[in-house]
This record gives sequence, C-alpha cells and structure tokens, in this order.
Amino acid sequence: GAMGGSASLIPRDLLGEYQELTFLSKQEILLAYKRFSELLPKEERESAFSARVPKSHILTLPELRANPFQHRICHVFSTSETGDDSMSFEDFLDMLSVFSDSATSDIKSYYAFRIFDFDDDGTLDRKDLEQLVNCLTGQGEESRLSSAEMEQLIHNILEESDIDRDGTINLSEFQHVVSRSPDFASSFKIVL
Repeated sequence: GAMGGSASLIPRDLLGEYQELTFLSKQEILLAYKRFSELLPKEERESAFSARVPKSHILTLPELRANPFQHRICHVFSTSETGDDSMSFEDFLDMLSVFSDSATSDIKSYYAFRIFDFDDDGTLDRKDLEQLVNCLTGQGEESRLSSAEMEQLIHNILEESDIDRDGTINLSEFQHVVSRSPDFASSFKIVL
C-alpha cells in the first residue's frame, strides 16, 4: 500500500504497546512482523496477528536452525494451549526480545534457565545437565562424552554452581554463575 508497505499492518497503538513490553525498537518489531507473516501460508498473512505458526515452520528460521536448543526455545516461548509449541506473533516477539542485544542479563539468564530445565520442574538436576551437555557437544558418536567424562563434567558443574549442595542448580544459583561469566549474554542472542 501507499502507507509504506507492511508497516501499516501493525496498528499504531499496538506498535507502541509492543515497544513498551519488549526490548525491541519499532524497526525490529516491524521486521519481526514481516518475518513472522512470511512463515504463514499466503491466505493467512492478512490475519497474522491472530494466527499461530507451527513449530516446524518456526524451526526453519536460520537463527534457530543452527541452535542446539531449538525445540526447548519453541517450548518455553510458546503459549499454545495444546502444547504443540506453535507460536503466536506475541510469542515470537517475546522470544526475539529476550534474545535481543538490549535484553538485560537477568532476563536472558531467567529464560536460559527455563530452556535448560528440560523436564520443566524448576531446577537443573543431573538429568537436565546431561541433556544440556549433549546438546552442546552434539549428538554424534564421535563428539559424545564417555560416561566417565560426563560424570566428571557434571560433578564440576555442580561443584561450581550448587551453592546449597542439594545436588541441583536453582534459578538464583544459575544466575549467580551467569553473573560471573561476562560472555554469557552475548552468546545468548538472535539477531534478526
């Protein structure tokens, strides 16, 4: 349209609201909307605000394709009632907001914790840590750790992080560790 392309698809009051509720700039929100609607079939693009994009489509984004935690990321940011990890535009914005350069490290570490909490029970236990390590080292035979190496690594992680020595890492312990690793925030990002 003459109103400057897809920009006019986001009502101004909503755009303002999204700017207040996220760490994204107006430009980033408009770009996100464009990226989101491109994941929808043509006939649904007009109503991208009310549409949900299936997880399989979200995972085609180059930013997620290469991310070892892609399934967890969809799971944590999806508000789907049916648990299919599909995303609404607002879910998508939330995800981009948390991964943006402007998000605070507290916000980033809170979501990282949720992403790494594979069984969603609110703590990182040995099983979560094992899955975390497997995601990071890749699932290939040659890159997998032996059980002795895995044991040692998890021991080291808990030794380092488990302040109350209960055998698991809770959110505040995790945030404490993250606060001491300056490169954490920069590694936890998606740039559109």
